[in-house]
Amino acid sequence: QVLLVESGGGSVQAGGSLRLSCAASGRSFTGYTIAWFRQAPGKERKFVAAITWSGDSSYLADTINGRFTISSDNAKNTVYLHMSNLKPADTAVYYCAADRRDPVVVVTTEDLEVWGQGTRVTVSS
Repeated sequence: QVLLVESGGGSVQAGGSLRLSCAASGRSFTGYTIAWFRQAPGKERKFVAAITWSGDSSYLADTINGRFTISSDNAKNTVYLHMSNLKPADTAVYYCAADRRDPVVVVTTEDLEVWGQGTRVTVSS
């Protein structure tokens, strides 16, 4: 069974940092793109960041303004989303997803092969 399990969410004050993890299991993810999306209360789910499993290419949403970075650790089968200078507007459920298509496709669609269950991030002012 292919699984993505997110962790690391929680409550933090504005200006703080969190590191989210996406642990992948059930198959080899070589050649895959792993992406992070988020869904704020009452809003549509939106792309945040993506990285190829090899780690050689990464993409960040313009709205992040350099506050987040994404990295992968193949030995741990885990992709991380490092979030800093968090703002109340970053409050959302964060999901990771995996797909075999190129990142340029993955960043534009929610029709992806595998999704995790999400982890909630709450940023207070």
